[in-house]
Amino acid sequence: MKGSKPVGLAPLAGVSDLSFRRLAFQGGADFAVTEMVSAKGLYYGSRRTRDLMATHPDEGDLSLQLFGHEPEILAKVITEVVNPREDFVALDLNMGCPAPKIVKNGDGSALMKNPILAGRVMRAMVKASTKPVTLKYRLGWDHDSINYLEIGRIAQEEGIASLTLHGRTREAMYSGKADWEAIGRLKDHVKIPVIGNGDVNSPASARAMMEMTKCDGIAIGRGAMGHPFLFQQIKDFLEKGTWEPMTYGQVLDLVRRHYDLEIKERGERGALLMMRTQVPCYIEGFFGASKVRKEVNSAKTRQEVFAILSDYGDRLSSLSKDLVQR
Repeated sequence: MKGSKPVGLAPLAGVSDLSFRRLAFQGGADFAVTEMVSAKGLYYGSRRTRDLMATHPDEGDLSLQLFGHEPEILAKVITEVVNPREDFVALDLNMGCPAPKIVKNGDGSALMKNPILAGRVMRAMVKASTKPVTLKYRLGWDHDSINYLEIGRIAQEEGIASLTLHGRTREAMYSGKADWEAIGRLKDHVKIPVIGNGDVNSPASARAMMEMTKCDGIAIGRGAMGHPFLFQQIKDFLEKGTWEPMTYGQVLDLVRRHYDLEIKERGERGALLMMRTQVPCYIEGFFGASKVRKEVNSAKTRQEVFAILSDYGDRLSSLSKDLVQR
């Protein structure tokens, strides 16, 4: 199989910020989507919400993801805030977030419980936007209300440019196994492009999803955490049948780059808090990483973090090659 289909970074709240997206693009991502941005926050002029829209010239094809359920508010912020921006190639509607604080307000995957309202939201966004509008969603609210095919049909009728389907219900959150067969059924059901999402965390799993679903591309979310180089590995595997694993030294260099980018965006304290959640993802899979994770969580400065990681690297250097690369 040739790697002609796009592979990119899915939106991840608290993860797919400007710093991580820049690393993902450097690591081979064909596209990326911002963290979800509140339409109501933009409507009321929240500076914190606007900050989530920060971009950098070295990013590639970047989409802005909005969440909300009020068509009038979405249309207004798209017209006044989003359309004037030239740094986004598309606008994505979030109908997949399962977080309680999001769905309790009727946003995210809660919109799947009301297909009529969902259609109105899509129609308003498409009418207001000067950019293509896409949709990211789930199989349904729960196992008894699977309606992704119905939502997909509505989306196509309302002018949505493409669909990204996460193969789980809202009830499942991130547990269990993503239903890739559903992605394939959606692909057969609509004429617009379908992007697969869920449980892709390696070159082999990316190829397996493409082969099973015939999807038009893959959006990788949690699988990219600590793996911004995964996109190029997938491309290499699809095109050449082989890919190069990363050594601990290469991973440590990525952590340094990520940390320094976060310092520029968040300052020393903000970067430290952010990297406490990110470092464990980078070192996951290396021998003895769980102990190091606890040590990093106790570190108070960048210097302490890298002293811990460097010492860990020295210990790894005495182990076999299989334990110091992934």
